[in-house]
Amino acid sequence: MKASSEKVVDLLRAAGESTRLRLLALLAHEELSVLELCRILDQSQPRVSRHLKLLAEAGLVERFPDGAWVFYRLAAKSPGRALIAQALDLIDAADPAARADGEKLARVRTERAAGAQAYFARNAARWNEIRSLYVDEAEVEAAILQAAGEGPFDEMVDLGAGAGRMLTLLGRRAGTALGLDLSQQMLNIARDEVAKAGLVQCELRHGDIFATGLPGGCADLVTVHQVLHYLGDPAAAVAEAARLVADGGLLLIADFAPHDHEFLREAHQHRRLGFADGEITAWVEAAGLVLDSNIALPPTSNEGLTVKIWTARRPAIKTAERSAA
Repeated sequence: MKASSEKVVDLLRAAGESTRLRLLALLAHEELSVLELCRILDQSQPRVSRHLKLLAEAGLVERFPDGAWVFYRLAAKSPGRALIAQALDLIDAADPAARADGEKLARVRTERAAGAQAYFARNAARWNEIRSLYVDEAEVEAAILQAAGEGPFDEMVDLGAGAGRMLTLLGRRAGTALGLDLSQQMLNIARDEVAKAGLVQCELRHGDIFATGLPGGCADLVTVHQVLHYLGDPAAAVAEAARLVADGGLLLIADFAPHDHEFLREAHQHRRLGFADGEITAWVEAAGLVLDSNIALPPTSNEGLTVKIWTARRPAIKTAERSAA
């Protein structure tokens, strides 16, 4: 994306300060909250917010509120994206400030992951019970079955398998099915549920949603069910999920619409309070998929949450196009 010489000067001026360059380097890894950035940089919130405001005004970062929190990420469409990437690439990996920031970011990630894992460990045995407090599971599962379609699917992959509900719900429509999760407690529960359902074609593995290690285009159905709101970088998780989708295959994402139930952060380790349609659509389209359906299931009470189900499909390559390639 080209820009005028005046715009390039503005971009250089915005990035040309040590704290702002450090902020850009951190946000190049993942989206972060203002409080997390303050911890890493060891600077006051007003100062960090002022630098972020200048970067946002220059179009280098995007600001998005999420309940009482505010997150920032590198702007997806900015003429300065390539320029910033080149500038960050010039920083020596041994630079003391860069190394210190990287170590603090790693600690933030570790603490975040430890909180989530501790929560899963405490609540693994009653996971389905906790989830039922917020959504009508029967209605959601009926909508998921409809959105996924009858299949049959040669290969299904469920990312963040949890208690294995997507496998037991959709596994019979698949020739083989694989569920990945980082929590051993959840994997143990999922294995038990799959065995009770007699689904010998389903396998459970310890795996990272951000780096599955699976080959691209390996599955004609990929599911991400009630996982994204726990993640520090949901966009990266969607990109990895989409990478696994075969030509003509389907990605199914189930999560919450934006809401203001702040207690879910502390009580249930929710990092994001839901996702807007535009956000999900942008992520799947960036990964080469086309939005297929968008289903909203409103709550039955004022305390409930709206569940959203998005499906996106990778366009099938025609035989003639495949031969030409």
